[in-house]
Amino acid sequence: MTEEPRPTLEAVAARAGVSRATVSRVVNGDPGVREVLAEKVRRAVDELGYVPNRAARSLVTRRHDAVAVVIAEPETRVFADPFFALQLRGISQELTAHDIQLVLLLTEGRDDHERVGRYLAGGHVDGALVFSLHLDDPLPGIIRRAGLPTVFGGRPGWPQAEEGEPGASYVDCDNRGGARDAVRHLIGLGRGRIAHITGALDQTSAVDRLDGYREALADDVDPGLIAEGDFTPAGGERAMRELLDREPELDAVFAASDLTASGALRVLRERGRRVPDDVAVVGFDDMLAVAEQTEPPLTTVRQDIEQMGRLMAGMLLRGRGGAEPAAEPAGVVLPTSLVRRASA
Repeated sequence: MTEEPRPTLEAVAARAGVSRATVSRVVNGDPGVREVLAEKVRRAVDELGYVPNRAARSLVTRRHDAVAVVIAEPETRVFADPFFALQLRGISQELTAHDIQLVLLLTEGRDDHERVGRYLAGGHVDGALVFSLHLDDPLPGIIRRAGLPTVFGGRPGWPQAEEGEPGASYVDCDNRGGARDAVRHLIGLGRGRIAHITGALDQTSAVDRLDGYREALADDVDPGLIAEGDFTPAGGERAMRELLDREPELDAVFAASDLTASGALRVLRERGRRVPDDVAVVGFDDMLAVAEQTEPPLTTVRQDIEQMGRLMAGMLLRGRGGAEPAAEPAGVVLPTSLVRRASA
């Protein structure tokens, strides 16, 4: 059985009764075509089932209609943490609305950094969205050398490598303010021994949440009530055991993420501590798949994770072609809010 040839621009032009150049402009999104002609072209495209040749179009437009999403975490972490699924959903919604392909790149180690760098420098994508960076991560330098428009998820924490280099574009939430609200809520409940389980302190979100905890307590910060976690349930369990062994009289915990809080709640239950009667617990993120399923349901600080993803993608699309989105600030910081449930 002979496969029928794919419809061509010439075939679409003949069906629509317009020139090949007009079809090309409509297919490539050029707004300078009269609507009556554009509608004829769109109808002919639908009738013939014409599919643009992306490779040929990229030679003309110098665009690939693809964006790399780089997550600086191993796949075991990415696919186990609903935070990444929510952010990817927001990114995907925005890219799909503009007919842009998403290319997902994960990093497990230094060899992966080199692989990602080669891919980004190879002219396969129009830009990069990067998140979950750690402070010693070489990716910012690799991406800068690739010369791609880039938007970061989270406040950048690395020094600018070259004098005069413009600030990086990023989207984040008010981590410090959200942490202050969480701790002030616990203070308002009459809790006097408020512990904090941090996130991974080589990430700016964890540092900012720790700073917010300290600011809310002012001069009453006890270093013995701070234990380092890593944004995972296992990290929350480990830190909660450490805190209870060291400070058995603690009566509240602010955890740097909902997953961390879920691990802390398991340990409190194992140790016979009632929540919130004996120990009140507040998390951070408001990921419903976690916060509504813990026992008891988790009071937490809400950040709009999907919206952060959409904003990142929107900022990048407006900056495609090498130009920075000059009408927008380098950093966009979204507000947070406290969501009260049964744990505090």
